[in-house]
Amino acid sequence: MKKIPFFVLLISLLPETSFCQKTSDKDAWMFQSVTKLDDYNPILEPDASAQFVCPVRRQKLRWEEKDVFNPAALVKDGWVWMLYRAEDTIGKHAGTSRIGLAKSRDGIQFRKNPIPVLFPDNDAMKVFEWEGGCEDPRVVKRDDSTYVMTYTAYDGKTARLCVATSRDLVVWQKYGLAFGDGKYRDTWSKSGAIVCEQVGNEIVAKKLKGQYYMYWGDTDIFLATSEDLISWKPVEDKKGKLVSALKPRAGFFDSKLVEPGPFALLKPEGIFLLYNSANDAPTGDKSLPNMTYAVGQALFSAAKPEKLTARADRYLLAPDREYEKTGQVNNVCFLEGMVWHKDRWLLYYGTADSKIAVAEAK
Repeated sequence: MKKIPFFVLLISLLPETSFCQKTSDKDAWMFQSVTKLDDYNPILEPDASAQFVCPVRRQKLRWEEKDVFNPAALVKDGWVWMLYRAEDTIGKHAGTSRIGLAKSRDGIQFRKNPIPVLFPDNDAMKVFEWEGGCEDPRVVKRDDSTYVMTYTAYDGKTARLCVATSRDLVVWQKYGLAFGDGKYRDTWSKSGAIVCEQVGNEIVAKKLKGQYYMYWGDTDIFLATSEDLISWKPVEDKKGKLVSALKPRAGFFDSKLVEPGPFALLKPEGIFLLYNSANDAPTGDKSLPNMTYAVGQALFSAAKPEKLTARADRYLLAPDREYEKTGQVNNVCFLEGMVWHKDRWLLYYGTADSKIAVAEAK
């Protein structure tokens, strides 16, 4: 990536985009604004030179030739590590997705691992992962220093939320479907954001009332609980229906659908969740094109994680740069990665399902 003089970078970091609401005590739980780091964005792009021998196809292919997007991120050993979704150009599902790895000292300029770290293989998960692939990772740390990834397996028909773990972010062990048993085994499920706490620069999964919680789903946002972060049980009401923690709302940017962004962060005010959403132009935000993906903010009760206590009326991030407006899917800012690094929050998001960008919140 190009290097920018320090004084120019300072000027570029002045707040300039996506204001939510007027600052007040009741709004202290949420980001008031973020700044897109235009001097560097997009920070990650496809690479047609990167090659990998696919164990399923049994051939060498350009595994991130088509698109890179929807990244997770975390801080480890002073580095920012990014796990991102990458697509090739082969097959009938707009390319097979695999999960790549990159790292950075400053959180902006990344060096990629030459091959993916999680991908469809000739294993027990092939039936769920082939040939759509492994999509949209989110990664948190467990208190035993194990890293837990939630990701989506796509077989071309159904998306299913899955779990994998690693000690070093390079070698991953697949544990299978998050909802492996019971009636949700074959339910369309995506976007698992685990409730965590901030411990220094790290984000660590946090139990509430003796169990872990996860927000998930890509229509409404639902809840699930777990004893070990591996096997999850969707939260149901007394009638056996999924409990909806957040729904789309008419008249706003999130009128079509909502789904979790990065991990959910436990704060003094409650559980803070950044979420992705789509706009239904006829019933939603008239200023945004139809099916625009923008980022919203919500707060839930720590005592009752299904209880919504506050919600921003204005999006935090929305596509207004050319690389956010034009790509594989137009008009998309899709946030999945967030780290605390060098006294600021860095937010990593997919742009138009094609590239990766970063924004800063102080």
